[in-house]
Amino acid sequence: MSRTLLTGGLALSALLSVAAVVPAQAALTQAAPAGAGVVDIAHRGSSGSAPENTVAAIEYAVDQRASFVEVDVQRSADGELVLIHDTTLARTTNVEEVFPDRAPWNVGDFTLAELKQLDAGTWFSEDFAGEPVPTLREGIEALGSTGLLLEFKAPELYPGIEAEIHEEVSSIPGYLDRALRTGRYVAQSFNIESMRTYHEIAPEVPVGLLYGSRPSDEVLVEASEWADQINPSQTVTDQALVDRVHELGMTISVYTLNTGQLMRRFIDLGVDGIITDYPGVLHDILRNS
Repeated sequence: MSRTLLTGGLALSALLSVAAVVPAQAALTQAAPAGAGVVDIAHRGSSGSAPENTVAAIEYAVDQRASFVEVDVQRSADGELVLIHDTTLARTTNVEEVFPDRAPWNVGDFTLAELKQLDAGTWFSEDFAGEPVPTLREGIEALGSTGLLLEFKAPELYPGIEAEIHEEVSSIPGYLDRALRTGRYVAQSFNIESMRTYHEIAPEVPVGLLYGSRPSDEVLVEASEWADQINPSQTVTDQALVDRVHELGMTISVYTLNTGQLMRRFIDLGVDGIITDYPGVLHDILRNS
């Protein structure tokens, strides 16, 4: 398997046209020196500067010239795809005030119209009062030409969401073909079976596997047969893991690095991407490295 790299903004000439894409191997790249070609990925948008998973956070990330924006997708009670991280609404909205009798305020128990009544910004700062919960489509429209790293959040709660996500992304005029052609769309999840399902539905889309604990070598070898990326927590990532992922033909993007010291450390390890709440800081480090 060739190494599939998040290339957002790099537009590598080695990218194949969609018509000629080998499933799950759309972007062909070579290993780069440490720091060269490391992709800066805005975690839940620029979530250090704006409320996570909102259009405002996405727009901040775009303004800070992130190569990719990572956001989380779930499904409303009436089947609409929305961007939010937690499976409940309590932490990042005022749902307890608006719907006090609806505990435990699960995302999937509210219609899109109800979600749109919520304030998803004030918890972060009064400057973002009234910021709404966005739909997946609204998030994609805010990206412009910036890449999308789309995390399927708790897909086990939403049977069939893989096909629904692919249908929605495909329905945005011109988006999917353009994003694949330029290496600007990747799906990822902690739920490996969900990614297998999505890979079967859309084999042309690169997929990443998220790990909060260190994957065994057996797991990595099996993943290399169909996945493109291993995207682990920085707490379980070391030189040996980076090297092994590369040996198996995959790329590795590490989450969540929020200090310059950490960013430089993992750049030196040779990671392919860094997921951060502060893409502007990372952009400056990469520009000056």
